[in-house]
Amino acid sequence: MLRARIRLHSFLPHSRANGPGVRAVVWVQGCSLGCPGCFNPETHDVFGGEDVVVDELVDRIVGLSDTIEGVTVTGGEPLEQRWAVQGILVGIRERTGLSSIVMSGFTWTEIRRLPDAASLLEPIDVLIAGRFQTAGRIAIGMRGSANKTIHLLSDRYTYDDLASVVTSEIVLDVDGRITATGIDPVRLLAD
Repeated sequence: MLRARIRLHSFLPHSRANGPGVRAVVWVQGCSLGCPGCFNPETHDVFGGEDVVVDELVDRIVGLSDTIEGVTVTGGEPLEQRWAVQGILVGIRERTGLSSIVMSGFTWTEIRRLPDAASLLEPIDVLIAGRFQTAGRIAIGMRGSANKTIHLLSDRYTYDDLASVVTSEIVLDVDGRITATGIDPVRLLAD
């Protein structure tokens, strides 16, 4: 039996800087958009990261459902693995009351032109769309640059909810790994 898979850059079980409330964050691996100034260039290589079974990732998120409000999928470019991302979000929606946010570099127009757009968008509560533009950098309200558009696809959140999200956080895990994240993350210096 063939099991759906996703190329995963990393996973953070608890974050306050990637959407309203405490959220699990899924960073997909692979992006062909190449936005100059991207904060996550290490997510661009399609051969990087790890190959993960979608159902196992869904189980992991469902296991956190009593400690999180939702999941945020970012990248890399989530819509370059849209069937796997859709599988994750549908699986979570079927088994929990968690919310979902997807952050894409594709524009709203490009997303709406996808042949499977309606089914792709159905399990998403908030979609943030558009390529990062260094010249328009704003780093507030869940938007890295002013050209990015916010699409409230359910009544779960408001623009004010997104505007109240902290812009950055630093997370230290039990193994001593440090993760800087958010829409305006602090840059960590190497030793």
